[in-house]
Amino acid sequence: MTLSHDQAGHGPSTVLLLHSGVCDRRMWDGQFSALAAAGHRVVRCDLRGFGDTPVDAPHTHAEDVRDLLDHLGVERAAVVGSSFGGRVALELAARHPDRVTALALLGSGMPGMEPSAELRAWGAREDALLEAGDLDAAVELNVDTWLGPEAGADARALVREAQRRAFDVQLAAPEEYGPVDPGVTRDELAGIPAPALVAVGAHDLPDFRAVAAELAGLLPAARLLALDWAGHLPALERPDETARLLAAFLAEAAPPRADESTAAPAATAG
Repeated sequence: MTLSHDQAGHGPSTVLLLHSGVCDRRMWDGQFSALAAAGHRVVRCDLRGFGDTPVDAPHTHAEDVRDLLDHLGVERAAVVGSSFGGRVALELAARHPDRVTALALLGSGMPGMEPSAELRAWGAREDALLEAGDLDAAVELNVDTWLGPEAGADARALVREAQRRAFDVQLAAPEEYGPVDPGVTRDELAGIPAPALVAVGAHDLPDFRAVAAELAGLLPAARLLALDWAGHLPALERPDETARLLAAFLAEAAPPRADESTAAPAATAG
């Protein structure tokens, strides 16, 4: 199955955008066209179980993403990942380092991440609401937890809609169709050669601030960027500023290569 996706731009370098676990590909509305205008071919997708991509079999998200790149004829891409999408980006780069030219990780998770007592308590609360069938309350719990103080009404509405869609799709799927953990190790992460921007918000949960510090020390070519205004989802909280910081990083870390395809993609595909 090919992940549902959109494309924009005709540049020789490809940028792949991977959404957080409470959103879908629409979270990149504020960056999608801006990065295309900066000269990139931009692809954003819905991971399996989110947005327009159903759950139809057991799956590994990173391999789904690799298959999408193959489907699009993309040999190498810079990968931008938010939260859970950051974890998927790391798994892709660890297992297929020749496919990833650069990593931009925003409030990223990481393979092997052990949640704090605070985050486990949050997860137990979400589980209890879902088991009680109170999806509306579970959605609001996510909206209130993951958006920082500068998130406006539009951002909250998008997360509310996307998270409800994810609950509906994932809860309807057979349990055996769940994601498979690829088992990426710290040693594999430490071997990722791609330059990496590790950005984290000052208002994010302590778990993700700790992950950012750990990734900055673990990845061989990483730079840590603290965003004093951001919560967990800077792409939704300050879309224009996030687009600018991504464009600046990509211009430096993933300049176009002469041997990369300049073929114009379709405007959208799904």
